[in-house]
Amino acid sequence: MLLRLACIAVTHAFTALRLIPMNDHDKDVEILALRHQLAVLQRRHGNQRPGLQAADRC
Repeated sequence: MLLRLACIAVTHAFTALRLIPMNDHDKDVEILALRHQLAVLQRRHGNQRPGLQAADRC
């Protein structure tokens, strides 16, 4: 459990460090790409929600 917490903390730290040098244009492009991915998934799967377990939400 402690190892998983450490792994999540390191992952979030690297994510935050990656966002620091990004300018507004880079962030806008990333948001546009994420919105496109979301639109593709919604077209493919409709509005059905995946069956998540309690462990999936952590």
